[in-house]
Amino acid sequence: MTRREFTRSSLAGLVGWALAPSFGSAADEPRRPLNILLFTADDLGPDTVGVGCLGGKVPGLTPNLDRFASRGLRFRNAHVNSAICAPSRGCLATGRYGFNSGVYGFMKTERDVPTVMEVLGAAGYLTGVLGKVSHSTPKVPYTWDYTRDYAQLGSGRSPARYHACCTEFFAMCKKAGKPFYFMVNSHDPHRPFHVPGRLLKGAEAPSRLHKPAEVHVPGYLPDAPLVRQELSCYFNSVRRLDDTFGRVMDALREAGAEANTLVMFLSDNGIAVPFSKCNCYLASTRTPWLVRWPGVVRPGTVDDEHFISGIDFFPTALAAAGLPIPEGLDGRSFLPLLRGAKQEGRRYVFTQIDYKAGGAPVPMRCVQDTRIGYIFNAWSDGATRYRNNNEGLCMKGMVQAAETDPAIAERVKMFRYRAPEELYDLERDPDCLRNLVASAEHQEALRACQKQLREWMVASGDPLLATFDKRADRREMKAEMGRSYRAQCPPKRSPRKGPRGARKGRAADRK
Repeated sequence: MTRREFTRSSLAGLVGWALAPSFGSAADEPRRPLNILLFTADDLGPDTVGVGCLGGKVPGLTPNLDRFASRGLRFRNAHVNSAICAPSRGCLATGRYGFNSGVYGFMKTERDVPTVMEVLGAAGYLTGVLGKVSHSTPKVPYTWDYTRDYAQLGSGRSPARYHACCTEFFAMCKKAGKPFYFMVNSHDPHRPFHVPGRLLKGAEAPSRLHKPAEVHVPGYLPDAPLVRQELSCYFNSVRRLDDTFGRVMDALREAGAEANTLVMFLSDNGIAVPFSKCNCYLASTRTPWLVRWPGVVRPGTVDDEHFISGIDFFPTALAAAGLPIPEGLDGRSFLPLLRGAKQEGRRYVFTQIDYKAGGAPVPMRCVQDTRIGYIFNAWSDGATRYRNNNEGLCMKGMVQAAETDPAIAERVKMFRYRAPEELYDLERDPDCLRNLVASAEHQEALRACQKQLREWMVASGDPLLATFDKRADRREMKAEMGRSYRAQCPPKRSPRKGPRGARKGRAADRK
């Protein structure tokens, strides 16, 4: 696809789009432009959403999301492209991989690329955002029409305050007679997880609490006491996320906008524990992506065939709204899937990481389908030790258990140092416990994945291509990786501090 930089004149060309009020009687329905509401959870694991929805293992955990899913479409092969808060949202906003948008990590882009809020705003939409405002605003300057953030939302954890702010924004849109693009970001279930008896300022307690014995321990973590203890608090936060989502849907219905609003729900990445968030495993990037669009999406449907990802949101939102899609995006609209049709070219997904919150780059690239997952870790030289800010009691529990369990000791070592290449049979081993790179019977699959990833890197303009080609020699690979990042953003990075804005990003991530 030919790339064309997005200009202000491109935005201006959309301003003349004719709009009719988005709130009104049923008789006005054919003339009313579509509202779009995107709700994101923060660090919600893909298999956490309830038993009746996407295979969660804790009955009754997410009643509001389960109910919502039963009235819409569930994608079973949905992914985010980068399993870290800010770059994940950067992909949603720009429709581009981080190395093409400039949102490599916790940073803003200075590139002249379009964002979904700019394009919809230029077309006459009012744009609003609740929570995670910095992470959801990849370009500066950009000013949303309506913003409420962490403190105004009870530390991002008050369902009542989310409801009140939604009600205020919907009233604002009704008064203006304009449609809306509304991004609602819960700070749950991001750390700190909810510990019974302890509340962040302005936060509310979840409608239900969970004990360590009640939780489901994902297969990529050991079933250890400290792991269960922390996961019980995570499940408490998941329940409060569900409470918040329910109140947001209440506000939408009360405003009379439910029938003319496309609602999408997804998480920005997996659980903030080892082998999930800040990685490229199945548990890192797979997300519960739910869609409701009255009159278009057939209720109670499941798509277990097509792969969609975060870069596809922007073009899909514009296509749904009947607006032209800018050239040069990495994603493409999956509007046909919402209408119940099939779509070619959706048999696999590519995901990546460049920078986490602080430190030197830790680039990872992944390609996976329903059967095989392949990961390239450009930073893994046998000496570099990986860590992130998501370890908590789960990692402590793993380290303790490793003292007497050799298998867990190997898992801890794998987490810290990885391997340049990882290959997993996702049908038999979805938790990615056994690296098959050295398996003789999987060499054909390995070569196929390597070829597929390289072709994607060429087509997408991935600056890590030369590094990938030197993966057979760890020293050469690491040296080429350094040259690649220096060439991409020479004045913006420091070996000690990582990308500009990383220090700010760490503070935001703690919230």
